[in-house]
Amino acid sequence: LNVRKYPSSTSQKQGAYPNGTVLQMTGRCTGGGPNLLDITHLPDWEQRQIVRYRWCEVWHDPAQNGQFVTGWVYGKYIRPY
Repeated sequence: LNVRKYPSSTSQKQGAYPNGTVLQMTGRCTGGGPNLLDITHLPDWEQRQIVRYRWCEVWHDPAQNGQFVTGWVYGKYIRPY
């Protein structure tokens, strides 16, 4: 999973994580979509459909030094946990 500085596939890559890595989402997604906190009551499959073609913001620690920053991941590659 690539985490980008801005919500674009051409944006600078801040970090890369192996499949299955758990990241904390901020709740924001692009495209005027719902706040992720507003869809937590929906089934997993429906949550995945809502974010599938959007960029969603996450907290991550690219330097692995305890200094978390925000970045963006493409919804197609994430799932609720």
